[in-house]
Amino acid sequence: MNIKDRIGAHLPYLRRFARALSGSQQSGDAFVLAMLECLVEDPTLLRNDLDDRVAVYNLFLRIWGSVQTNAGTDVSEDHVATLAALTPRSRQAFLLITLEGFSPEDAAEIMGVDQQTFGRMIEEAGREIADQVATDILIIEDEPIIAMDLEALVTELGHTVIDVARTRREAVEIVEKRRPGLVLADIQLADGSSGLDAVNEILGEIEVPVIFVTAYPERLLTGAKPEPTYLVTKPFRPQNLKVIISQALFFRERASRKVAA
Repeated sequence: MNIKDRIGAHLPYLRRFARALSGSQQSGDAFVLAMLECLVEDPTLLRNDLDDRVAVYNLFLRIWGSVQTNAGTDVSEDHVATLAALTPRSRQAFLLITLEGFSPEDAAEIMGVDQQTFGRMIEEAGREIADQVATDILIIEDEPIIAMDLEALVTELGHTVIDVARTRREAVEIVEKRRPGLVLADIQLADGSSGLDAVNEILGEIEVPVIFVTAYPERLLTGAKPEPTYLVTKPFRPQNLKVIISQALFFRERASRKVAA
């Protein structure tokens, strides 16, 4: 397979990544063009031991790292402005996971680091994003130990837990008094009530991103629309949940429609 066939399908997505990383389409395209020019001169730069998409992003970041980043780039979007506050390597790690959808393993390969180092980059990105978009979080969870783990996790990221609700009624009453900027919700609650019903009632009053943390993902992934944007299966990996929390706040995707039961 020739170079054109190997990279062609990935270029539109690479341009998106380059734009988010650099702050503007013009600047991002300049980096993509620099990569293509390097490939013309030396096709062996594209690694054959990697999946084509991984190899393309790996080469792009090698080119990116070989020149000075655009510190003075014009920024017009809020999410790009937040990105600009991140250190370059943590920014790359965060975007590879959240924007481009790479697995942590592939993202670490792209960046040329081991899994432990990549994990530290993601942790750093989460803390830096929290500095920009720190918010109040409502936890809807009836298991005390899990609730404590969730509270410790979001506090470590720099957010504030306004309360922990164990039932649908408690959750709704809490929101009536104080509106959260993010909700972490289980589905099956202490009194037999539904966290899904609690979330839908809350979303009838306010727009807020919701992350479901549940041992019963099949109850939400039914094929009915709309399905939740953010869903984490128990038992969860703390690092994965931290990434999703940062993603939900960073991209500010508001759950404006009710989730299908």
